[in-house]
Amino acid sequence: MAAPKSCALWSYCGRGWSRAMRGCQLLGLRSSWPGAPLSARLLSQEKRATETHFGFETVPEEEKGGKVYQVFESVAKKYDVMNDMMSLGIHRVWKDLLLWKMRPLPGTQLLDVAGGTGDIAFRFLNYVQSQHQSKQKRQLRAQQNLSWEEIAKKYQNEEDSLGGSRVVVCDINKEMLKIGKQKALAQGHRAGLAWVLGDAEELPFDDDKFDIYTIAFGIRNVTHIDQALQEAHRVLKPGGRFLCLEFSQVNNPLISRLYDLYSFQVIPVLGEVIAGDWKSYQYLVESIRRFPSQEEFKEMIEDAGFHKVTYESLTSGIVAIHSGFKL
Repeated sequence: MAAPKSCALWSYCGRGWSRAMRGCQLLGLRSSWPGAPLSARLLSQEKRATETHFGFETVPEEEKGGKVYQVFESVAKKYDVMNDMMSLGIHRVWKDLLLWKMRPLPGTQLLDVAGGTGDIAFRFLNYVQSQHQSKQKRQLRAQQNLSWEEIAKKYQNEEDSLGGSRVVVCDINKEMLKIGKQKALAQGHRAGLAWVLGDAEELPFDDDKFDIYTIAFGIRNVTHIDQALQEAHRVLKPGGRFLCLEFSQVNNPLISRLYDLYSFQVIPVLGEVIAGDWKSYQYLVESIRRFPSQEEFKEMIEDAGFHKVTYESLTSGIVAIHSGFKL
């Protein structure tokens, strides 16, 4: 008897659709579509299972990563300027609020994903350095009997101005990392900072490694958000915290209409005038509209295994900060 022919089936396995090659003849199976062969049904299911959105466009899953990469490769050099122009500078306040919510302790190990230009990392370093210096001054004030030589020696022996804190910036885009490194040198950030080329859906780090995971305006661009959330949970230590700053759904009807008008009529024009790139900023606007609402994203974070999940809407819901803990 001849060996059965090999055929491709698709099975659902938690994180998405994965291909399983099995030997089979599919004898006795019937299609639920009248008159449609089973092979046509499987091909249609396969097609639906591997499609995703790129802005308002429907694309094969395997193409989205490359398209998003091209967007950020194109906008990298003007990324910070465009952020200021698009948000009228308010993005700086949102990021400051993220750090205020984080309140890292001395020795905190932070992973900042999709943080290529370093905005969150630099704020973190400035914060922990300021906290460490304040602690030093309090200790010196408590020792009033020290001579100036002893005080000078204490400062000289202080090798780590960050109190053991470290931040790793992980981004999939080389151009974004390049801009971030240039900014770090210009701002004098050298200690306690590392740059890693990596994918949010498959982080190149061991389990239980970081105290805090942040991702700002990045998670809506990944192909499988659920997988990125699971990876965030994996690399955090027990007790670690997940923080996400992302565009969300506006909760005021009047502001929502004005926001849509500004987003679709003004932002792409700014992109063309300042960055010479209409299409990339059209995608960014569309990707915001495709991102889940505050409540829907909260449920996705909980499904990834996080506890005590909360969110805070900012600027009438234009953005939201989501928080969760690995317990």
